[in-house]
Amino acid sequence: MFGRKTKSTIDSLIGVSTKIEGNLHFTGGLRIDGHVKGNVIADGDQQGSMLVISEQARVEGEVRVAYLVVNGEIVGPVHSSELLELQPKARITGNVNYKALEMHGGAVVSGQLTHDGIDEPVLKLASSNT
Repeated sequence: MFGRKTKSTIDSLIGVSTKIEGNLHFTGGLRIDGHVKGNVIADGDQQGSMLVISEQARVEGEVRVAYLVVNGEIVGPVHSSELLELQPKARITGNVNYKALEMHGGAVVSGQLTHDGIDEPVLKLASSNT
């Protein structure tokens, strides 16, 4: 989507029967099927980081990552510096900051959606020197 390539490699998995209390920092790709009570943050410059929140997953805390795919539940603020994909069963309660957004029918966001397009011009006009 939008001519961007997303990183499709998942380096780590939090299983469906796993519950974590505390902040979670990662690099690369992470898939959460379980329950995390704490912030989930991609370390470094977040470039190329990817987080998948599956249908069974629940995150209670801030989420900060480049590429985010949500089909589960997030309770807390969300910051996606590249692409945010909200699949049909996604539920977010909190403010969402994104650069690019793909939202499927059925996804629910209870909070403010804010587009972070600081780097890119909103409108670019072609000019001629004739």
